[in-house]
Amino acid sequence: MKLGWGAEEEAFRAELAAFVDEYAPPEARAWGHERSQEGGDLRPDWAQAWQATLFDHGWMIPSYPPELGGRDATPLQTLVYLEEMARLDIPRSLHFTSYGIAAPSLLEFGDARQRDLAVAAIRGDRVWCIGMSEPDAGSDLAALSTRAVLDHDRFVVNGQKVWTSYAMVSDWCLCFVRTDPDARKHRGISALLIELDTPGVEVRPLRQITGSAEFAEVYFTDAVVPAENLLGPLHDGWRISTGSLAHERAGIWIESVVRAEHAVGRLIDLARRLGRDRDPVVRRRLAELSELTSSLRALGYKGAAGYGGSGPAPEHSSMKLATSELWLDLMAFGIELQGASGAVTDPERSADARWPIDLLAGFGGTLAGGTSEIQRNVIAQRVLGLPRARP
Repeated sequence: MKLGWGAEEEAFRAELAAFVDEYAPPEARAWGHERSQEGGDLRPDWAQAWQATLFDHGWMIPSYPPELGGRDATPLQTLVYLEEMARLDIPRSLHFTSYGIAAPSLLEFGDARQRDLAVAAIRGDRVWCIGMSEPDAGSDLAALSTRAVLDHDRFVVNGQKVWTSYAMVSDWCLCFVRTDPDARKHRGISALLIELDTPGVEVRPLRQITGSAEFAEVYFTDAVVPAENLLGPLHDGWRISTGSLAHERAGIWIESVVRAEHAVGRLIDLARRLGRDRDPVVRRRLAELSELTSSLRALGYKGAAGYGGSGPAPEHSSMKLATSELWLDLMAFGIELQGASGAVTDPERSADARWPIDLLAGFGGTLAGGTSEIQRNVIAQRVLGLPRARP
C-alpha cells in the first residue's frame, strides 16, 4: 500500500508553491536560519508586508473565508498547506499569538466590534500578545492574581504578567484577569482586550540565555480599560482560555514534525562532514531519531483526522509533549557529534554553531503552549483514563 495525497490536494499544493515562488521575499526564505541567531528585529517591515500579501491573496489562513485572509479550504487542503509551508521553512507571520490565538478567540467569543479587530490581527496590521503567565501562575493559569475591578463603565487593572511573547512590539494584549476574587479560582477569571499604550501599562523585555529578548514582563498599575473591552461574559475567562489554547495546539504539530525532520537531515549532513557517518553507534542513533520523527508524523495525521474543532484531540497533547522533548534530543545529539567544540556558539570555532543555540532555545518549547508536565496530566486523564490525584 502507498499512502499519499489525492490529485486535488496535490494541485492545491502546486498552486501554493507557485504563489510562494513568485511572492515570498528573500528575508522569508532566510528566516529558518536567521531565527537561530541572537537578537533581531521582532517586527520587521518585510514580515508585515509578507503577511499582508498572504492575506490579500487568500493564503494567510486558507480555511477562513476570503474576507479573513483565506479561501474556504477543506481540512485536507489546510493540512497540505501547513505541511508545505513548514517544508519550505517560510513563515506566515512572526507573531503566532496574533493570528493563531487572539484572532480565533475574537472571532469565537467577541461581539461585532471585537470580531472586526480580528482582521487586522490576521493581516499583520496589528500585533497581539497573550497575558496568561504570572510569576505565581505559570502552568496553573487558574492561580492568576492580576485583578480587574469593574467601576461603572470601566475596569481598573493591577498586577503583573511574565513571559509574554512579543509584548514589546504588540499593540494589544488578550489579558486574563481575576474579576471575582471570592469565586472558585476557575470561575472568577475574565478576558480583557487591553491596548498596550494605555496609561499604567509598562512593558519590560526579558533577555534570554540565548541573548535574544522575545518575551517581556507586563505591569499594570491602575490601568483603565473600557468595560466594552470585556471579551465574552464576565467571569467566563476560563472557558475562553481553554479555547485559546485549543487554537494554539490544533495545527502547530505539523510545523514541529517537519522542523524535526529538517533537523534529522542536518544531523546526517553533519555526521558526513565530520566523517562519522560510518560509525555504527551514530548510524543507529540517527535511525532511531528518524524512526521516531516518522512515527510522530503518523500520529499527527491520526489526530488531524479525528479533530472535530471543539477542542484539541488527545493526540495533540501527545504531539506537543513528544515533539518538544524530541527537539532537545536532536539538538543534544548535534552537539555530541561535534565533540569538544559542540557547545561553542562562535561560528569560526565550531563545525555548526546553531546546535547549542537551538538547544537552549528549545527548552522554551517544553513550556510554551502548555508545559510537558501539563501534557502528561492530559494524556494520563484523557487518554489512559487515570483518576486525578487527590490533594
